[in-house]
Amino acid sequence: MSTPALTAARPATRLLTALLLLGLALALLLAPAPARAEFSGVDYTLTNQNEADFHGQDLANTSFAGASGRHANFAGANLHGAILTQAAFPEASFRGADLSGVLMDKVDFAGADFTDALLSGVIASGSNFTGATVTNADFSEALIDRADQLQLCREAEGVNPVTGADTRLSLGCR
Repeated sequence: MSTPALTAARPATRLLTALLLLGLALALLLAPAPARAEFSGVDYTLTNQNEADFHGQDLANTSFAGASGRHANFAGANLHGAILTQAAFPEASFRGADLSGVLMDKVDFAGADFTDALLSGVIASGSNFTGATVTNADFSEALIDRADQLQLCREAEGVNPVTGADTRLSLGCR
């Protein structure tokens, strides 16, 4: 059995609940969209990116095929799924970058810095890693030429701070 006061309160409660839900819906609709990276998916194929600064940028699924990037800075960048094939990035910095799943076959990485980088699942056949720094890098499930693997193993050390992978083990060093 309901009292007249409860019966009168139900429509008011329903109205207040509806207004609250409407206010929340409007707040979600009118809220500014999260900032999107301006570089993700951009095509840098066959471009000159020498000394370019991409540090901290979202470059996922971006193409740098045939690009030149001497001394380019990709430190902390997200390059997941990018294409770097037949390119040149000598002495470039990839410190702390996510290069997981990147196609990097036939790329010149001579003297490049991969400290703390994620290189899991990369395909790097025919690439040049002469003088590259791979301290704390994670090469889990990477496809790398045997000669490059042996050369990288000479200097490889540390543990990746993100994945906890031992660099030497991820390279398959003996």
